[in-house]
Amino acid sequence: MLRLDHLAVSCLALEDGAGAVEAALGLPLAPGGQHAHMATHNRLLSLGPDLYLEVIAPDPAQTGPAWPRWFDLDRFTGPPRLTNWICATDDLDAALALAPEGTGTPVALARGDFRWRMAVPANGILPFDNRYPALIEWEGAAHPAPRLPDHGARLMRLEVAHPDAPALRAALASLNDPRVVVVAGPPALRAIIATPEGDRVLA
Repeated sequence: MLRLDHLAVSCLALEDGAGAVEAALGLPLAPGGQHAHMATHNRLLSLGPDLYLEVIAPDPAQTGPAWPRWFDLDRFTGPPRLTNWICATDDLDAALALAPEGTGTPVALARGDFRWRMAVPANGILPFDNRYPALIEWEGAAHPAPRLPDHGARLMRLEVAHPDAPALRAALASLNDPRVVVVAGPPALRAIIATPEGDRVLA
């Protein structure tokens, strides 16, 4: 069984991405941290007690890895935008056995006291043109969401667009979340987020 865990906004420079998201949502982001294995860093926003959004970018203070970064960040160009969604599972190996080919190989990772295993594709590119979710298995009870300041933002709808929508829906059969809607169209993500000032869109 998969469950929605967090959303990822990619950018070339973290401050630019954080500024774009704060302007779009009208809410401040919280500090995140560094990911030594991928040479990335992030900022975070609560979307409730068990869901959050991260803005992620290559970290110029770290030496780039000898392998492709997650979320296809090595090929990222253009303005900050919503590029990926991440689903959690209690058994990553079992989830990968049912996932499309190319979803990735488990990598053990850590940031502060957070510990997790994440499936990372060998080329950094997830199936269905990066529209299939990255898969994560948190180890222990520590999770970023409940530690973040809650500014009242909540995900109302996540639209996942792909030309082969029926195949993507079939691949997501173990995800039962009415907020996630797969639609036909060019590969894209669009999140509708409720805020105290009204609904806002991230794409």
